[in-house]
Amino acid sequence: MTPRSNEPTTHDTRPAGGPLIRSSPFLLLWSATTASGLATWAMPFLLGLAVLDGSLTAAGLGVVLAARTVGFLVCVPVGGVLADRHSRRAVVLCSGLAAAAATPVMVAGLGTSLALAALAASVVGAGQGACRPAFQALTAEVVAPDNRQRANAAITLSVRVATLVGPGTAALLSAFVASSTLLLATSALWLAAALLPRSGARAPERPSDRAPVAREFAEGLAEARRHPWFLPGLAALTAVIATGYSATGVLLPLASKEYYGTEMVLAGALTAYTAGALIGALVVARWSPTRRGWAALAGLGLYGFAPLSLVVELHPLVVIAAYVVAGVGIELFNVPWFTAAQREVDPGKLARVSSLDFLLSYGMAPVGLALIAPAAQTFGMEPVLIACAVACFVAPALAGLAPGARTFTTPDRHGS
Repeated sequence: MTPRSNEPTTHDTRPAGGPLIRSSPFLLLWSATTASGLATWAMPFLLGLAVLDGSLTAAGLGVVLAARTVGFLVCVPVGGVLADRHSRRAVVLCSGLAAAAATPVMVAGLGTSLALAALAASVVGAGQGACRPAFQALTAEVVAPDNRQRANAAITLSVRVATLVGPGTAALLSAFVASSTLLLATSALWLAAALLPRSGARAPERPSDRAPVAREFAEGLAEARRHPWFLPGLAALTAVIATGYSATGVLLPLASKEYYGTEMVLAGALTAYTAGALIGALVVARWSPTRRGWAALAGLGLYGFAPLSLVVELHPLVVIAAYVVAGVGIELFNVPWFTAAQREVDPGKLARVSSLDFLLSYGMAPVGLALIAPAAQTFGMEPVLIACAVACFVAPALAGLAPGARTFTTPDRHGS
C-alpha cells in the first residue's frame, strides 16, 4: 500500500518505508501490543480458573469482570484524548504501569475483599482502555504508510496465536501453579507493554492550548464524521459484535448442549474461529484489493454464518466450518479498517477517533450479551439466531453504500 499523491506535507512526514521485520521501533511495539493483548485475554480466563479452584465465587467473578469493563469503557475516550494531547508513548507507559500495579492488588483482594478486587480490576480495565487508542496511533507513528497493513496484520496475528495456545497452556500450568500466581504473572506482561514501545520519529504537532476533555473528544467525533465511510462502517461493526458475537457467547453453548449433548462442539467452534482469524490475518498481510473497503465489509458480513449455523441441528463439522469462515472474515475487516483509519484520519486526532471505535464496538458487546438470553427465552433461540445472522449480513451491506466505503478513502478530505 502506497501513500496517495494528494497527501499533504503533514501526512508525508512519516518514517520512510523499508523491511518491516528490521524495524526496531516496530518490533518493540509489536512485542508490547502482543503482551497487552495476552494480558487482556488472560485475565477473564484465569479468573474463571479461580472459580474452579474455589478462590473466587461465580458471583464474585461477575462483579470483578463488570468492574473491569466499566474501567475500560470510562478510560477509552479519556485515553484517546490524552494520546492526542500528549506523547502516545507516555500514555502507553502510564496505562501499562497502572494495570501492572493494580493486578497484584486485585489478586490480594480475591481471597480477602471482593470490593478491593473489583476496585483494582477497574484500574486494570482503565489501563487496558487507555492504551488501546494510544497503540493504534503509535503504530501510525513508527510504521511507514506502505507497511502499515502488514504491521497491523502482524500485530493481530500474534494476539490470535496467543489466544489459540493460551487456554491449553494456562489449563496445563494450573495443574502445577495456583491461579492467583498465574494472574500475578500478567502483571509482568503489563510491564512489558508499558516499557517496550518507543515514540515515532515524527509525532504529529499538538496545539499548546488545551480544551476540556469532553470538547477534545467531540473534536475527534467531528473528525470521524468528516470521513463519510467511517461512522457507517463503525455502525456495521457494532451491529455485528452486538448480535453475532453475543450469539457466540450465549447461544453457542446452549446449542452445543441441546443439539449435540456435549461441549466439544463449543470448544471446536471457538478454536475454529481463532484458527480462521489466523488465516485471515495471513491473507490480508499480503492482499490489498482495489476495492478494499467493500472487501473488508464483505469479510465482516461473513460473521453471519456463525449464528446461521446454529439455527437448526447440522453436522458438527458444518458449525466448525462456519466459525472458520467467521474468523477469516473478521480479520479481513479488522486489518484494512485499522489501516484505513491510520491513513485517512488527521494524525493529531487519530487516537480520539480510534477511541470512538473501541468505545462503541466494545461497549455494545456487554449490552448484546445481556439482551440475547432474555430475547431467546421470549422469542425462542431459532428466531433470535436468524435475526442475528440477518443483522450481520445486512449491516455491512448498508455500510457499503456510504460515500468512500468502496475503498475506505475520503477523496475530498483535504478540500481537493
